[in-house]
Amino acid sequence: MAREITHDAKGPAVLDESDAGDDGALYVCQCGLSDSKPLCDGSHKAAADETDGVVYKYAGDDPDGERREIEEIRYADD
Repeated sequence: MAREITHDAKGPAVLDESDAGDDGALYVCQCGLSDSKPLCDGSHKAAADETDGVVYKYAGDDPDGERREIEEIRYADD
């Protein structure tokens, strides 16, 4: 599965002990859908039924929003 993700951050996220979960671990978002980036908030559950080899775009990067398949990603400098 692949996902188009739009990032607006321009620097690193600084994490400390207050960001850890109840078990003391830090869970970092890898799906790009979390509202608490860089930390995981469980939003990846919305992507559980995605098909391998298909690129998806979530409206406004919202896991509860509309999801559509993208045939091709084009970049501005192409």
